[in-house]
Amino acid sequence: MSVAIDGPTRAARPRTPVAILGPGNIGTDLLVKLRRSTVVEPVLMAGIYADSPGLDVAERLGVEASSDGAAAVLERDDIGLVFDATGARAHLENAPALAAAGKRLIDLTPAAIGPYVVPGVNLTEHLGAPNVNLVSCGGQATIPIVHAVRRVVADLPYAEIVATIASRSAGPGTRQNIDEFTETTADGVRVVGGAGRGKAIIVLNPAEPPILMRDAVYARVAGGDPAAIEASVGDMIAEVQQYVPGYRLLHFDASGDVVTVIVQVEGAGDFLPRYAGNLDIMTAAATRVGESIALGLQAAAVAPADP
Repeated sequence: MSVAIDGPTRAARPRTPVAILGPGNIGTDLLVKLRRSTVVEPVLMAGIYADSPGLDVAERLGVEASSDGAAAVLERDDIGLVFDATGARAHLENAPALAAAGKRLIDLTPAAIGPYVVPGVNLTEHLGAPNVNLVSCGGQATIPIVHAVRRVVADLPYAEIVATIASRSAGPGTRQNIDEFTETTADGVRVVGGAGRGKAIIVLNPAEPPILMRDAVYARVAGGDPAAIEASVGDMIAEVQQYVPGYRLLHFDASGDVVTVIVQVEGAGDFLPRYAGNLDIMTAAATRVGESIALGLQAAAVAPADP
């Protein structure tokens, strides 16, 4: 896919320099999004393969590209915020050295070292954490819905999510991390969504043309008013649409003690095809979280010192 080679947007105030680890599809789409930001500025894209297409894109966009992996980030004293778009195993290997060097980490893998962050639910709760985790694509799409249900019912003992994505949008990283995906997403449904127990399932659909991402949430509730639940879900859909415009409600039903919600995620088409909403929702969430952390860093940098 072609990427426009134009000058990055300049803001009135200096932007926070950031690095991206992992020049795959997710990292490259994230790069395109971050270049539009008025808060952060991507200055380094690092991977471990010199022939990675993502590194070539970074160079064409005027961003430093390196095949030295995390070592390239560690060499840069000006970079204090790092987006890790590699894989769960690589994050587990790289995180200790990056943390020891004082780098703040936004983890787009299901490694789950740090606290879970889902912008529509708990954006501001962990902005000071050294390492925050974005759960998974399925988690970003469904945990807001689980939370929307939980906040208006007396109890939510169980929630199950089924994330269905186009097979063509599931690259090697996604396929290698399926076990971590299901475990981390189920945990996020419980910890962030508020369910007593959680379960997660991912389905890779090989249909051609590729389908858009669809996510189903099934929640067993107690003491809930269907109208209040529907209103809460609608409010949450609008909240997520602020950073993922292609996030849409397809179906809502509250019958007896079971609530069923189905959402669709269409990507923005920045670097990835629009059917790859599963990847787009991750990069959109990462951008939202990264900008929020960077704003905090900028505020701290200009705050007067205590007398």
